[in-house]
Amino acid sequence: MGSNPTYSAMRSEGPVMTWFATADEVQRRDRVMDAILEAVHQGQRIRLPDFDREKPNIGAEFALQTVGIEPNNYGGTVGPCRYQFEGEEDLLHLIVVRTDNAELSVAEAREVAAFLLPGVPTALIWLRPGVFSQHFYLGHDELATHLRR
Repeated sequence: MGSNPTYSAMRSEGPVMTWFATADEVQRRDRVMDAILEAVHQGQRIRLPDFDREKPNIGAEFALQTVGIEPNNYGGTVGPCRYQFEGEEDLLHLIVVRTDNAELSVAEAREVAAFLLPGVPTALIWLRPGVFSQHFYLGHDELATHLRR
């Protein structure tokens, strides 16, 4: 399936992927994951981008719906979603929201996580579900050990 396998090739359960990553989205994902792995290797904290209070709310009901809207090394978009990573010394947090500020299902967010984290066993990723944002957590060591490049 190459570097952009179909959803059914990555997982055996759940719905079939309703979108396909573009070449630009795949390149962005690779740059983001390279930046994260480098930060982990260097022992640097992966921080959220500074919040720009001057930016308009752009239709978001909750602040987390706009997380990562500012350009930064640890976030991007794929399909109908925006993703943002941040982390502490040993725990990586992935935030997934829809770019249109609509509700986001767990299944949609899992598609994004599967795209971003190929090779990382789902059993090693903890999910904290929400309505407009979905949150995934995993250890830095698990990412470095399992991420398929």
